[in-house]
Amino acid sequence: MTVEETVNSYRQYVKKIMDFNEAIALAEWDMRTGAPVKGISQRSEVVGTLSDEVFKRSISDEMKTYLDVLTDSSVQDKLDRVTRRMVEESRKTFNRFEHIPAEEYKAYVILQSEAQSVWQEAKAKSDFRQLQPYLEKIVDFKRKFIEYQGVKENKYNTLLDLYEPGLTTEIVDGVFKRLREGIVPIVQSVCASKDQPETGFLHNHLPADKLKAFCLHLLKENGYDFNAGRLDETEHPFEITLNPGDVRVTTNYQEDDFMSTVLGTIHEGGHALYEQHISRELVGTSLCEGTSMGIHESQSLFFENFIGRSKAYWALHFSELKKFASGQFDSVSLDDFYRAINVSHPSLIRTLADELTYPLHIMVRYDIEKELFNGNLEVSELPGVWNDKMKEYLGIMPDNDREGVLQDIHWPGGDFGYFPSYALGYVYAAQFKHAILKEHPDFDTLVSEGHLSVITKWLTMHIHRFGSLKKPFEILHDATGEGPNPEYLISYLSDKYSRIYNF
Repeated sequence: MTVEETVNSYRQYVKKIMDFNEAIALAEWDMRTGAPVKGISQRSEVVGTLSDEVFKRSISDEMKTYLDVLTDSSVQDKLDRVTRRMVEESRKTFNRFEHIPAEEYKAYVILQSEAQSVWQEAKAKSDFRQLQPYLEKIVDFKRKFIEYQGVKENKYNTLLDLYEPGLTTEIVDGVFKRLREGIVPIVQSVCASKDQPETGFLHNHLPADKLKAFCLHLLKENGYDFNAGRLDETEHPFEITLNPGDVRVTTNYQEDDFMSTVLGTIHEGGHALYEQHISRELVGTSLCEGTSMGIHESQSLFFENFIGRSKAYWALHFSELKKFASGQFDSVSLDDFYRAINVSHPSLIRTLADELTYPLHIMVRYDIEKELFNGNLEVSELPGVWNDKMKEYLGIMPDNDREGVLQDIHWPGGDFGYFPSYALGYVYAAQFKHAILKEHPDFDTLVSEGHLSVITKWLTMHIHRFGSLKKPFEILHDATGEGPNPEYLISYLSDKYSRIYNF
């Protein structure tokens, strides 16, 4: 075959893999948004079978032949940018999976699906022991997969790289150390302030139907395309992409804590905007997805915190909230509302944490994961270590597993190495805002006047459209001129909270 024929054949082969992945995503969305409990086991088998096909195709002799031809130095210069990057990603996947026995990988995928279902029951009962045997098997699989890759030193780096290519514990340790140094004094000043915001009205009861209507309104106002997505309900909110024309958002309606629902929905909507704006040139390729979880989280946290928690945003939407709430907030001023939704205090639940203490929640999980794979920590010790870390970082300790080690779905889903991307994404988001301000110093005016599309166009131009065509640090550097830099986030938090708490 000619190079052109080989490229066309390779890209068709990859498209079939992506078609399987879309079917898997649809099955997983269904399992997490209302599939009958009695059908979970069989559905998990289906996901396992489809994932097995993806696995086998990713390391097949046919794929190896494509990679051998397309990575040859005499051919590389003849490839277009998209194909060259696709080949690079295919080679990385091939190298990661080639020594893993297919039956083991299928068993692992089935275990993931089952564990996530068990997690829901265990969380409801606040019983870690119910999940423990599943989690032990998942960790054993992860450790074994790392060994298959021949990794001897710093095994946790292998997991970090799955979600944030190029990331190492050395980078994370440096960023987190500086974040702690910058955040802790602000937290101390907030706690010492005598000017604490009133927050009681945030717990006014808002019926689920009203809350849903308001969330739908905000998603649309933020630019989410409902012709390319939908909003559903789930236990642990998430966004899932089938393709850029079908990007789904989920939320959880907290009738007596409506802002957690609102901000959570805005957060998942930020993920969705990223996926909806990926260039259609990349559809059907392995690059038609966010480049990393850190960049992905930068988009969700950008909309949740730098937009959704801003005074400018609520200057536009507070009157609408009052209408949906049937007058419950008529006696509340915009200033009081803004201060209330930005109140800061140590809390047990990561997803409900304020933006100041949120990074500390991630540090708890990072320390545990690093020790689990680089040290001697075992799954059975997780509840106790979790509680100790919460006491160390946030000064509080959960009374039960539901509020502690069972609060997140990530570990039952096998997503070890994912959590650091949340805090890194927050750092990235602050850097992106700093870069946007250089071009649009009227940022707050754009938000308050409902011209978010101007900001979204900047994000699309510099981030969204590339999908995985660019690597995460490449996107960050091209958009901001530097690598991960926590100083912008520290400055933002210091300025914001000193104004809110008058210190």
